[in-house]
Amino acid sequence: MARILVVEDEPDVAMLLADDLTSEGHQVEVVRDGETASRRGREPGWDLIILDVMLPGRDGFDVCRDLRRARVRTPIIILTAKTHEAEKILGLDLGADDYVTKPFSPRELRSRIRAVLRRFEGETGDTYRFGDMVINFARAELRRQDKPVDLTPLEFKLLSVFVGRRGRVLSRDQLIQEAWGGQTFVTDRAVDGHIVGLRRKIEPDPGEPRYLVSVRGLGYRFDG
Repeated sequence: MARILVVEDEPDVAMLLADDLTSEGHQVEVVRDGETASRRGREPGWDLIILDVMLPGRDGFDVCRDLRRARVRTPIIILTAKTHEAEKILGLDLGADDYVTKPFSPRELRSRIRAVLRRFEGETGDTYRFGDMVINFARAELRRQDKPVDLTPLEFKLLSVFVGRRGRVLSRDQLIQEAWGGQTFVTDRAVDGHIVGLRRKIEPDPGEPRYLVSVRGLGYRFDG
């Protein structure tokens, strides 16, 4: 299941997309203008953005450009009624991962969504970038500006859990289950201590966390 942001101003098309993707098991949210899309697309937790070109306010090309300039790495599929090759190339050059020309069949779109998600997972399976850092999961290392960051094995495991659930709130119990293992006794205070240590190594300002944020009463969320 993927969390998908659909940006489409035509009500019938938006409803068709939302109903079809929901029936496939995806979690779908629809927005209808370029300004909202640019703002919501920056929020963490999206697995895919389906972006129409012809939008009120700002068009999909502008939105795509803004998101990539903001270093949003979420894959983007552009929907366009435009058939000129130059416009398709423009969308790809601006950072879109694929395009679908209207009118399209839901079956074709589903196929392209699966392909893009597989490709994205493949590209990020061994590495993940946030800020000026790169995690290499295969080598179990973190580098900042190509210099190694010294993480303990547990800190690396915690970071891997957060990256795998980025944009989602994780309780201390969930972190214990996934990073320490369900059979290990760990106190909430110990979890908090390891989070503090991890922040010292990944945050520009550990006192004002940008990536590993606290969600009061619930746990922590990774916004990388």
